[in-house]
Amino acid sequence: MRIRDLIILLGVIGIILIMVVPISVHVVDVLLIINISLAMMILLVSMSTQEALDFSIFPSLLLITTVFRIALNISTTRNILVHADGGKVVATFGDFVAGGNLVVGFVVFLILVVVQFIVITKGAERVAEVGARFTLDAMPGKQMSIDADLNAGMINETQARERRKKIEREADFYGAMDGASKFVKGDAIASIVILIINLLGGLVIGMVYHGFSIQEAASLFTKMSIGDGLVSQIPALMISTASGLIVTRANSDGNLASDLSRQLMQNPKLLYIVAGTIAVLGLATPIGVVITFPIAAILVFAGYKMQKTLNQKQVEEEEAEEQQQIEEVRSPESVISLLQVDPIEFEFGYGLIPLADMQQGGDLLDRIILIRRQCALELGIVVPVIRIRDNIQLKPNEYVIKIKGNTVARGELLLNHYLAMSPGFDDDSISGIETVEPAFGLPAIWIDDVMKERAELSGYTVVDPPSVVATHLTEIVKRHAHELIGRQETKSLIENVKEAYPALVEELIPNVLSVGDLQKVLAKLLREKISVRDLVTIMETLADYGGYTKDHDILTEYVRQALSRQITHQYASGGDALKVITVGPTLEKKIAEAVQQTDQGSYLALDPSSSQLIFHKLNEQIGKAVQSGQQPVILTSPTIRMYLRQLLERTLQDIPVLSYSELEPNVEIQSMGVVNL
Repeated sequence: MRIRDLIILLGVIGIILIMVVPISVHVVDVLLIINISLAMMILLVSMSTQEALDFSIFPSLLLITTVFRIALNISTTRNILVHADGGKVVATFGDFVAGGNLVVGFVVFLILVVVQFIVITKGAERVAEVGARFTLDAMPGKQMSIDADLNAGMINETQARERRKKIEREADFYGAMDGASKFVKGDAIASIVILIINLLGGLVIGMVYHGFSIQEAASLFTKMSIGDGLVSQIPALMISTASGLIVTRANSDGNLASDLSRQLMQNPKLLYIVAGTIAVLGLATPIGVVITFPIAAILVFAGYKMQKTLNQKQVEEEEAEEQQQIEEVRSPESVISLLQVDPIEFEFGYGLIPLADMQQGGDLLDRIILIRRQCALELGIVVPVIRIRDNIQLKPNEYVIKIKGNTVARGELLLNHYLAMSPGFDDDSISGIETVEPAFGLPAIWIDDVMKERAELSGYTVVDPPSVVATHLTEIVKRHAHELIGRQETKSLIENVKEAYPALVEELIPNVLSVGDLQKVLAKLLREKISVRDLVTIMETLADYGGYTKDHDILTEYVRQALSRQITHQYASGGDALKVITVGPTLEKKIAEAVQQTDQGSYLALDPSSSQLIFHKLNEQIGKAVQSGQQPVILTSPTIRMYLRQLLERTLQDIPVLSYSELEPNVEIQSMGVVNL
């Protein structure tokens, strides 16, 4: 056994012996001073701790100090009654605190007991009780939070174990404090009882055994009883205060002093208000300015010094932040952050800042949220966060849209105007600044508020600048959706499907196809503006045919056929006949003969003259369809659809190419022309 442990054991045994073994008044004086010192040390430690668990021994220490205090009470009572002498400490407290007046001393003692028992002890007991109850109730939630952080990889097993142990210690601590506070409450009651015993017993013993008169006995024993009560209750009051501080301390980065100075004095302007109130109090009341003005001056000076300190601290923080940024730029690791490329960026000149500034009525951020929701519904993908920033290198009214760091579209806006697009015939009375609608390339004009109502009455389509930007951005996202879906995005879509269809995902990934294979198929569908929202049907089809071929083009054709209802509804909605440009047999034969098969897959190998002829024939039929006001759709056989699409991908990217297998049998098809060679 260590010497330190042995001393603690002997000390506890000594406390018990003090209750039954008579000791001299000189030893009692020393023990009383030790008791006061110990209580003061406990109070200071409780003020310096950052959280309750830093002083976890407090409940046990509270019990030991309470027993020690009661033992000293018994010893002093024994010396007072037997020897009519409580020692120098008791006598000093009786004379000094009472000020030579027994009634005053008795009142002070009662006030201390009432403050400790009713105010501090009762409050600390209630806080400890509530703290223990809430700590126990919160344990399951905290345990689940730790498990969630552990499963997410935010903490390791050692950290999780330490957090669980801390939660258990908190529950044990507040439970122990709930019980230990009862000792302080009992100690206050015992002090009152001991005082009454000393008073009554002292009167009887002083007159019977010591031969004092009733006046002498009352004066002597009342003074010593009050001194005994005060020398006991002052340490008890300090420990009760420490108990209240411990159970009311919230977790913090500092101790009580630092928290008080930081939180209570964080707004120096309030000191000026207090100083003004105190000064007015001195002027308007009989209190006078002699007392109030010095205090007000001290408050004003303190507020000035605090404000100066806060300003200096703010400057130092700004300088430190700037220095940190400089160091980050100088460090080799800072280059790594430059390698990050945002999927979508929207940059604009300084003249278009009101579009994104909510304080100026700009709703661009809200519109972008709606764009992402619309793309999720129409395309079935989660559009990445669109980065919005101003660019002083652009013209004031210019904006650009970037995909993975590359500019894919640009446009100009006039914020105080409206964009008006002709219904097909121009009205000479509508005048404005000629321009081109950025999303679809249609001719348009910028008109002011005066022309807006006249243009609407003439059948013009009139939109405001934010709507122009939102429409343009939406079309760009749809046109480049196949570039925005990578393996990570595909993995997120798979995880979403897995929650409802775990068997499908387990069969397909990775046994039949990899995540990369699925990503390539989805990208090919999105490239032709086919929604991948019905991911279950897509994965079911790939699970059926993925075992026969790994060719992504062929797998995409199988998926398109499985999505026939969706494709039919996309191009022939509303029950109208689907007007198509049909590929004739001679053109189909020409394309089929030009297909080359290799180990890496098949591709179309047409000579330039044949390709030029096909483009000419198709453009001729497409021009006729556009002139009649119809959206052209090319219809061909399933065997050559993907090869014809490959041929037209660069020049006629926006023209849909469908096969007979991708249309529902009940849809009405109306041919607007046949393309033959």
